[in-house]
Amino acid sequence: MGNITEAYRKNEAIKKGVIIILAGLAIAVGLNMFLIPADVFSVGVTGISQLISGVLTNLFNINIGTGVWIFILNIPIAILGWIKLGRSATILSLLTVVAVSVMTILIPVVEVTDNPLMNAIVGGVLSGLAIGLTMKYGFSTGGMDIVSLVLSKTTGRTVGSLMFIINLFIISAAGFLFSWESALYTIISIFCTTQVVDKIHTSHQKVTAFIMTNKPEEVISSVQQSIVRGMTLLPGTGVFSRKEVAVIMMVVTRYELYDLEMAVYNADDKSFINIIPTQTVYGQFWSEDDQKKIRASRLEGL
Repeated sequence: MGNITEAYRKNEAIKKGVIIILAGLAIAVGLNMFLIPADVFSVGVTGISQLISGVLTNLFNINIGTGVWIFILNIPIAILGWIKLGRSATILSLLTVVAVSVMTILIPVVEVTDNPLMNAIVGGVLSGLAIGLTMKYGFSTGGMDIVSLVLSKTTGRTVGSLMFIINLFIISAAGFLFSWESALYTIISIFCTTQVVDKIHTSHQKVTAFIMTNKPEEVISSVQQSIVRGMTLLPGTGVFSRKEVAVIMMVVTRYELYDLEMAVYNADDKSFINIIPTQTVYGQFWSEDDQKKIRASRLEGL
């Protein structure tokens, strides 16, 4: 059991490392091969970095790459992430920022196509893919993604919709500083990004999990240490084996599915989990603030 759990953790660490590299590569390719050559701007800190780099180059002939500005601007936002999202998510996000910065510096700016619409769409989709994948595994590409995650946990709105609202500044700045044509294509790019993010990262959606296990107490204890959610313990019988089995039912957000999976399989690697989409939840479904209060009260009771 210990060897299986250790192997599972190593696989998860490797998976997150691959996601960090892929996210850095996707954003760098989207920037240097599609968005920057077409004067189309990306979302969040990446887009702001493009604006700063472009203004300094055009007006003052100061050439500081977009990748450098991405790293600099992410420092204060990383502090917010450390406070609101936790140490693990912030460290992984910072590693992603480093990957994005390094790959943006290393990959040359090359024009793949001179069609600005295609540049806007492909660049936006690549950015959305990177952001969505990192958020799905519990961290982000840094920058305004962290701000969007914090606001999403507070307001319950989708990350994609919040990203679009925040990025209205980039759209306006692109219009005033460069051209309104660039601003219009930036709208298309940001729309593509937010749509892809909401397809991959679905923290606002709720699901019902049915967990079949022969170790209910161990599973319940493991889940309670990882997720602050209510659970219902039901009796069950395996039709094939005719043996009694415990069924744990709980409602979680899709954002919490990853933590739930790890918690269950750390306690019982032979358990069976069935996930069912949940249309509507009535009654008390703990918000982020509620969860923090419950965690604090548990710590006080120790």
